[in-house]
Amino acid sequence: MANDLLGTGGSATRNPLTLLTVDELRQRTSTKWRMHPPDVLPLWVAEQDVPLAAPVADALRRAIDLGDTGYPHGTAYAEALGDFAARRWGWHDFRVAHTTVVPDVMMGIVELLRLVTDPGDAVVICSPVYPPFYSFISHADRQVIEAPLGPDLRMDPAALDDAFRRARAAGRKPAFLLCNPHNPTGVVHRRDELETVAELADRHGLRVISDEIHAPVVLRGAHLTPYLTVAGAENAFAVTSASKAWNLAGLKAALAIAGPQAAADLDRMPEEVGHGPSHLGVLAHTAAFDAGEPWLDLLLDGLDANRTLLGQLLAEQLPAVTYHRPEGTYLAWLDCTRLGVPTEPVAEPGVASQLVGPAKMFLDRARVAVSAGEVFGTGGAGFVRLNFATSPAILTEAVTRMGRAGQAYRPATD
Repeated sequence: MANDLLGTGGSATRNPLTLLTVDELRQRTSTKWRMHPPDVLPLWVAEQDVPLAAPVADALRRAIDLGDTGYPHGTAYAEALGDFAARRWGWHDFRVAHTTVVPDVMMGIVELLRLVTDPGDAVVICSPVYPPFYSFISHADRQVIEAPLGPDLRMDPAALDDAFRRARAAGRKPAFLLCNPHNPTGVVHRRDELETVAELADRHGLRVISDEIHAPVVLRGAHLTPYLTVAGAENAFAVTSASKAWNLAGLKAALAIAGPQAAADLDRMPEEVGHGPSHLGVLAHTAAFDAGEPWLDLLLDGLDANRTLLGQLLAEQLPAVTYHRPEGTYLAWLDCTRLGVPTEPVAEPGVASQLVGPAKMFLDRARVAVSAGEVFGTGGAGFVRLNFATSPAILTEAVTRMGRAGQAYRPATD
């Protein structure tokens, strides 16, 4: 069992999503498996049902054996990411000197917003989008302006232009918080789309911060373009980590990266921010980028298979639900509006634990936990987000349960 959990031995060429049973997963104490009662199958928060990749486990074990649990030091994390970015995305001018370690991606984003915007300034986001964008921006005393995605769930240039214009009118130092790839839709932005973002940001005077936490999780048929490789993005930032691809959210460490014209701003990052990352986190993320690609490739094959399986299951079990096939991430954005489940506004956009609409129905009637689309902002009502980074068996059982609940559901009539 130990070898299987580590992804070594006989499991070294196997799909990481197939290595753990439900009983093993229920021994975990993280939020995915402890938020709900044991009869609930959790397909909500972005944790994967996988064992640690062997290089990550080995790095952590070595540190524990040595008692190497002090403060992080050096640039090995940034160097590993730079090498990974060159191999994976063709980003050959990645500059280690233009990076700094931050506690996690969202804290890095907030600190960057504090560097380049002032209290009261506007931050544009493309809704529906990752719920903490709303809460973190508002808690930092900045205002949110939405630029809703188009009907194809891709960024709408006209909506961006209008939102950027309004953001510029609302304050001296507006910003755009990009999600690349996009959560919850799974869209991987094309280079031409990102070039449009850069052109509009330059025209209206917005600084761009790109959340690229899901960047390594790009599925067959799509290609990730790091925002900082796009012409016109020289004064922008990106923030990323290995946490989503290698399931390391509990090992805190991320990297903020500045374009060449933004390096001076990054140099103003307060010293105390660098005390937030965990040394074990830095070691784990470094090992993932440095030696975790074989494991990642097996994972991506498994996710691609699950992506296809999910489409088949929905067609069989929930034909009223429209499935937008994701290009990246392991998150599926499901249109459940045809089920007729009443929706209602959430108390506070951005609080991901709120359950309304179809998500509440699936929890109550199917004992399957998915994320309510309403918490993702404008455009989310009637949708749910489903995390398919689990075993085919769990995915099949969950969608089968959802299908029975959906078929039995009858909208209330006057």
